[in-house]
Amino acid sequence: MYEFLMIAYLIVAIVLVGIIMIQQGKGADMGASFGAGSSNTVFGSGGSGNFLTRTTAVIAIVFFVLSLILGNLSSGSGDVESEFENIEAPAPVNQEVPTSGNDVPESE
Repeated sequence: MYEFLMIAYLIVAIVLVGIIMIQQGKGADMGASFGAGSSNTVFGSGGSGNFLTRTTAVIAIVFFVLSLILGNLSSGSGDVESEFENIEAPAPVNQEVPTSGNDVPESE
C-alpha cells in the first residue's frame, strides 16, 4: 500500500510540474487578444487558461492529500492515541535522579 502511494505521489508530482510549466504567464494573453498566432489553438484564445487552471487545482489537491496520507503512514504507527495510552499512570516514585559529578558525597 505504501509503495503504491509513493509511486502515485511521484507521478502526481511530475504531472503537476508539467502542467504548471505548460501554462502561459499573464502577459501572454495580450498577444492573443490582438490576433497573434496563439488564438488558433486547440482550446481557443482563452480556453486553455481556464482548463489548465482547473486541472492544476485538482492535481494540487490530490498532491496535498497524498502528502498528508504518506506523512501519517510514515510517522510510525499512524495512531496518535497509542503514544499516550498510559498518560494517566503516575511516574514511579523511587527512581534516582542522575546527578552531575559535583554532587557526589565525599568519602570519610
